[in-house]
Parts: sequence; C-alpha cells; structure tokens
Amino acid sequence: MELSKVLFCSHFFLLSLLITGNEGWQHGAHQIRPTKLFVFGDSYADTGNYRKSEANSWKFPYGITFPGKPSGRFSDGRVLTDYLARYLGVKSPIAYRWRKFAPERLHFGMNFAIGGTGVFDTLVSEPNMTTQIDNFEKLITIDSVYTKMDLQSSLALVSVAGNDYSAYFAKGGSAQGLQSFITLVVNQLSLNLKRIQGLGVRKLAVTTLEPLGCLPRSTVMSSFQQCNETENKAVSFHNILVQHVVEKLNNESQDSAFFVLDLFSSFSTVLKSKGAPLGNLKFETPLKPCCMGISNAYACGSMDEKGGKMYTVCTNPKSAFFWDTLHPTQAGWHSVYLALQATLEQIH
Repeated sequence: MELSKVLFCSHFFLLSLLITGNEGWQHGAHQIRPTKLFVFGDSYADTGNYRKSEANSWKFPYGITFPGKPSGRFSDGRVLTDYLARYLGVKSPIAYRWRKFAPERLHFGMNFAIGGTGVFDTLVSEPNMTTQIDNFEKLITIDSVYTKMDLQSSLALVSVAGNDYSAYFAKGGSAQGLQSFITLVVNQLSLNLKRIQGLGVRKLAVTTLEPLGCLPRSTVMSSFQQCNETENKAVSFHNILVQHVVEKLNNESQDSAFFVLDLFSSFSTVLKSKGAPLGNLKFETPLKPCCMGISNAYACGSMDEKGGKMYTVCTNPKSAFFWDTLHPTQAGWHSVYLALQATLEQIH
C-alpha cells in the first residue's frame, strides 16, 4: 500500500482552536534560548527518516523546490521542522536514519519523526512515537551523544497530525468508540511529553491537529472549493484534551515549559485569507493541491510499470498552499510559519 494512502484517512475529523501554553512563563524555562532541536512525530516533521524504497517522498517531484531533488520530505521543499530550526537560528537537525553519515550535524539536534506514524502503531511498519523516544533515550544514556547541558538548552517538537485516527478507522474502529480512542491517544501523548521532559529537555512544543476537512483529500468532493466542516468540528474533543494536557503539564512543572503550535488556527488563517496578509504569497485556489495523481488510483509521484508519470504538477508550486492531497508546499509551510510567530516568540 502506498504511504500516501495511509498517512491520513479522509473519512474523519480533526481540529479546533487551541491555545498556547502560557502558564509555563512563571517558571525559569522560558529564559533558556534553545540551541538544539529534537523532533518526534510524522510526515509534517519528517526530513528523511522514511525508507527510500517505500515512500513517495523519495520520488520525483518531491523536493523540486528544495533541495532540488527528493530528500524524504513530504513536500516540494521545506517542512515545519526546517522553519522551526530556522527560527531558532540552527540548521535543520539530521534525520535519525542518516545520523552516521553527517556527524558534524549532530550538535544541531536530531529528527526522529517518520511519515505515517502515530502515538500508537498505525498502518506503516515504522517506529511509533514511543520507539522514537526510545531511540532518543539510547543516544543519551548509552551512546552519550548528548549531555545534560545539551538537553537543557534544547527544544522538542512533537508533531501529531492524525495517523492514529486513520489507522483506527482502517482497522474497523467505530464512530461510537472514537471518543474513548481519542482519550487513549491524548493520554499517551501526555506520557510521551512527560518522558521527553524527564530525559532533560526543558522546552517542548506539541502541534494541534490541522483541519483535515480542508485537506485536498476531503475538498476534492467539492472540486477543491470548500472544507468539510463536519470533519473539522469532529476533532474539537481531541483538541480540548490536548489543551488540558499542556495546561496541566505547565502547572506541574517548575523547570520546563510546554507550548502548543496551533496548526489548526494557522492553517485556517492562511486558507481563509489565501495567504494575503502573510508575506507576498497569494494562493488563488488554496484547497487545490499542486501535485496529484491522474486518477484516484494514483498519487503525486506515482509511476506506471513502464516508468511513465501518473501525476500532474502545477506550473508554480509557490502559488499553491497544498503540495499533495495531505501536505503543504514549502510556500504553504512558510505561510503557516508566519502565522505562528506569536507562539514562536514565546518559545524563543
């Protein structure tokens, strides 16, 4: 099964406004300027961890804007991780899979995120978030790659974009049982955040779920004209729980600070304004992807048995918010990054 078909499931859900976790500012952690970035999660943050043999992110035309060839990013160019690193003034951290090939990059942190994965096991045979954190812990406690001082001056990005729910429905989960499953997901996410904190990281940022009803996989039903608001409203329970988790963690912590990167709000702002207030970019048809399969049987990057392209690509990726049916373009991520400035200023 192609990765693009399992990263998300369009027949669900996701997200409403969350808040940033400000209570942590009574503590000293906000005074620490992060010099390293450690990343956990999925395709919204992955910069090359997924296996080349299976992911479209390693196929043309992915990466055509940056770095000019496929690099394992699920976009035509830079993704959320890259922009967060830029904001911190560090180079984008090396993907865990490639750490031995670029030891000089280790001091910028490391990216453990892998496309298609979730808090729990999903539909891809790649490490879930618990295993990603296991790998992080091993680098600290066994390999001694990072010191306590390194961790105290670092930021952890935790991306949760909905793959657990895709897997839930794909495995026969019911709408009636969804609320209970959301509780399980967020409870595990809370444990993951606590564990990363316990390893010594003093600043942690967790994403909200983006409005899945606005992803092209959903908006194709309206010829990319409008979001599926039923899906978007259905995720409010998840977001309320995440908000409570962040508030609780900030109230309990004396030496750490937790933040929410509100992707739902930032995506919504950019899509509604077509990017106009945020820089010079203008997305004329923001819900339409730049790259898509020629039919439902194909995805961006798909080839037939003879090597023929089974997809189309727009003339100018900068004019599109979405790259494929699930992921923003580099221009889209840049607009989201600009919309997140207020939160990022608190982190920095």
